[in-house]
Amino acid sequence: MRLRLFISLAVCLVFVGASVPAVAENVAASIDKRFAKADVEETPDFQKHVVPLFGRLGCNGRACHGSFQGQGGFRLSLFGYDFKLDHDALFQEDSPRVDRANPLESLIIAKPIDGDMHEGGKRYEKDSWQYNVIRRWIEGGAKFEADSIQKLVQLKIVPDEILLSKTGEEVQVKAIAIWEDGSQEDVTPLCRFQSNDDQVATIDQNGLVTATNRGDTHLVISYDKAVVPVPVIRPVTDLVGDKYPKLAAKTKVDELVIEKLRKLGVVPSEVCTDAEFLRRVRLDLTGTLPTAKEVEVFLADESTDKRAKKVDELLNTPAYAAWWSTKLCDFTGNNTQNLNNVSPLGNRPSPSQDWYDWIYRRVEQNMTYDKIVEGIIASNNMQPEQTYLEYCRMMSDTYRDGDKSYADLPAMEYYWSRRDFSNNMEARAIGFAYSFMGLRIQCAQCHKHPFDVWSKDDFHQFKNFFARIQPANANAPSEYRKEYNKLIEELGVSGKRGNELRRELPGLLKEGKTIPFGTISTTSRLQRTRNPDEEYPEFDNGKLLGGDVVDVVAVDDPRKVLMDWLRGAENPFFAKAFVNRAWASYFNAGIVNPPDDLNLANPPSNKALLDYLSTGFIENGFDMKWVHRTIINSDTYQRSWQPNETNKLDERNFSRSVARRLPAEVAYDAIQQATASDAKAKELCESIDGRAIAIATAGARTATGNGASFALSVFGKSTRESNCDCDRSSEPSLLQTVFLQNDREVLGLVDANRGTWLDGVARALKPASSDDAALERKINSLESQLKSAEKQLERAEKAKSEQQIAKAQSRIAQMEKQLDELNASIAKAAEKASESSDEKVNDFITDAYLRTLSRYPTQNELTRSVAYVHDANDPVEGLGDVLWALINTKEFIVNH
Repeated sequence: MRLRLFISLAVCLVFVGASVPAVAENVAASIDKRFAKADVEETPDFQKHVVPLFGRLGCNGRACHGSFQGQGGFRLSLFGYDFKLDHDALFQEDSPRVDRANPLESLIIAKPIDGDMHEGGKRYEKDSWQYNVIRRWIEGGAKFEADSIQKLVQLKIVPDEILLSKTGEEVQVKAIAIWEDGSQEDVTPLCRFQSNDDQVATIDQNGLVTATNRGDTHLVISYDKAVVPVPVIRPVTDLVGDKYPKLAAKTKVDELVIEKLRKLGVVPSEVCTDAEFLRRVRLDLTGTLPTAKEVEVFLADESTDKRAKKVDELLNTPAYAAWWSTKLCDFTGNNTQNLNNVSPLGNRPSPSQDWYDWIYRRVEQNMTYDKIVEGIIASNNMQPEQTYLEYCRMMSDTYRDGDKSYADLPAMEYYWSRRDFSNNMEARAIGFAYSFMGLRIQCAQCHKHPFDVWSKDDFHQFKNFFARIQPANANAPSEYRKEYNKLIEELGVSGKRGNELRRELPGLLKEGKTIPFGTISTTSRLQRTRNPDEEYPEFDNGKLLGGDVVDVVAVDDPRKVLMDWLRGAENPFFAKAFVNRAWASYFNAGIVNPPDDLNLANPPSNKALLDYLSTGFIENGFDMKWVHRTIINSDTYQRSWQPNETNKLDERNFSRSVARRLPAEVAYDAIQQATASDAKAKELCESIDGRAIAIATAGARTATGNGASFALSVFGKSTRESNCDCDRSSEPSLLQTVFLQNDREVLGLVDANRGTWLDGVARALKPASSDDAALERKINSLESQLKSAEKQLERAEKAKSEQQIAKAQSRIAQMEKQLDELNASIAKAAEKASESSDEKVNDFITDAYLRTLSRYPTQNELTRSVAYVHDANDPVEGLGDVLWALINTKEFIVNH
């Protein structure tokens, strides 16, 4: 059983029109009761009753008449939100489904009650309430007037929160529609119901909820344009109410998380160790392992505020700016393949690198998030006071002067130049909603969004905000065509186009000449995307999602209208999208998960928490560092990964840290850093040169460095190919295991090659050969002299010369004493060297743990590792094996 979504709502409402009228005392009875008998005189309403009934019966679903091809020559709008299309389809000339003159002969009555005649099988019984609804509508004239469509103001669900206590417990849900004219009706039989987790609770087609297992989830009720989530919770333990332990909440984040956990009966894990915190925050915030020395210093620090100080320190490192610039490039779609031929200089320098550098500069300076986004979507590099020639001169100087860069410019204009956006207003709308609002609105391009309020009309009015944008491609906009042609002529490249022209311009730039550049502009009229295979409605105005209608032709620049709307305090998406993605980067899931899919049917697991963070983000001027500090300094972020009995199954309510595989760039850099010499590891930690986290391009194909491309591909670096956070993979795979164990580059890094950690180990363990050689020479000399003295003694004994015998014996005794002293010195030195070697091996094993797992080894780990090294043929080789084993542990490749 997995703990699932829960949201604490005072009243579960969806507002899809004007303000909510006062709730009338009288609510019309449900339609199944009013139409239970055949003699009913009431005439149903096409919008309120007939179309929702089609949806309830499955007629307008994907598998039936709601498919793009329809069924049996009869097509309805998917999910039934295009009332005119549906009404017209019922009266199509070649095969009408409605016979006003003979209602009972109508196909929409005759076929659904006959399982043999109807390919979709029997949908309802003759004389049932469903039968009576459709029959009475036809008998009443089968009317529908497009001008009379009413707005559903509120869909009220009773109860608005469901608390369950035991398996099999049942609760009946009632849905009340409140229309703009003030009328109210029980529409429960006309709603569509689903549970986001049947393992917690099921709901049948009549709205009857049945408890299954412990946990929390949401029910989703749909009617007309409304989609309403209703939280369901069943405590996972008996620790609820007065039985729940008293827990201190250090921050507001902790308070809101514990408030939810209290309802679930889940007790959070303890706060993690200092070693776990340092490794976790280093990897999450900067994409970088801490060095061994950094770990030692942090663990030795006894100050109570050292964690908060470390966060502030890390927020001012180049690695923080690099890693979070990479994340923003993921969200905004920085993809080299989508930027071909958008610069007059081709791909040197790469527009993708310009994109990255522009964002990096602003993250490094802690520019507010809304200002960064404004520079991406609503700013221009060509200023109002500039002529086109002055603009081209400025751009030429930027690329020619080594002290200047694209990051110096006020706007990052390549966002609108993406090839997938080219003359495609729909793609621009979809990409914009994904990047800056965390929405997947592509469904509404062809039909009403199944999980949100967005209709097809909403989508195609919204896309008009992008229909006047003329991207800054290599050529100049039409209003500067005359100046562009003149400049081309002066450069002597008239008649050259495309790649031929782009091959010439870099050389002319190096010669000091001014070359032409494109600039973003807006057209005076709406551009249309022509797709003969689709039936897209066309509108003259634009409409903000859930907001106002705007005359997008009359405004100076619709991009600025969009930006003002995004940063407005009432915008329900902009701030939430960023803080939710930031939260997801620090935990195993977003508060809304997936993080890029904010929709009504996918509600936040903790609404109060998401509201607090998004409101605080706005109130703090969209300061990204405020978000990072607020999350990281909470006990919620600093929880241990070790579960207790109450939270061992929790992966959605943040009661513990859930281990996450390192992102591709972070994993690759961690391998490099863990195996590098101390000096190189320190350099990698302090600089972003050569770091994978600072690679500008998408995917891994163009990554630099031996083996980097393959490694980044294996570990799932974002391809930035579609509008989906799923372009980045965090899933483990067998290939990743094979790479860590057997890849040539990895094996080279854990060997004693130049610049590696093991190379330094080998040098440190190498004996002092000069001292050993001197001792060896002394011993050899004494042994030679001793042999000579022994021969003299033999000769003296033969000569029976007492004097010579005594002299030879004295000399031999003296040399034997010297030999004994030398051998004793050698034994003592060997013993000392052995002791020193053991100490060094212990130190190196400890260092290996610190540089890989960012902690000291346990006594058992140290003992086993020392024994392995002693048993190895070569201690250096044994230590290399220990390092290899450590980077192949789960503890190394996951952040916990």
